[in-house]
Amino acid sequence: MNIYLATLLPEALLVDLPEIDAQHEEIFNRIEWLKTACFDSGYVPIDEFQSLLDLFALHFATEERIADEAGLDFTHHAGVHGDTLRLLHRALGEVLSGGQDAHSFLRYAECWFERHIREDDRLFVAALQSGNYIPSRRQQTVASHCFSAQA
Repeated sequence: MNIYLATLLPEALLVDLPEIDAQHEEIFNRIEWLKTACFDSGYVPIDEFQSLLDLFALHFATEERIADEAGLDFTHHAGVHGDTLRLLHRALGEVLSGGQDAHSFLRYAECWFERHIREDDRLFVAALQSGNYIPSRRQQTVASHCFSAQA
């Protein structure tokens, strides 16, 4: 499926990391497309909802990869990602069982994501760009092995 809407990502939500900004845009586009599809037809395309969760998972994995490559300790942020995916899967299950409506699910996902970008992703990107961060345990272990090999 080819989904593209005019830019929905406000300038205030840009984090100045092109790969991340593009994924943020794609997720907002998908949410908007799903809202429109639900309102226009009343039909809930469940496979497209799952596709939205897959986009979240891909995006979270991308952030985690970037943090790992930079040696940034991302433990807390990654924990937020895992908790969110579990919560979104549970909420989608409630939509499927009729316990929650699709519109509420989409509003929640959109509000959560906007808050996450403003509060968590901005801090993550600022840490990346400043280089002022504590290296991850993996980076510390790699560095200690390198230094001990030189001794």
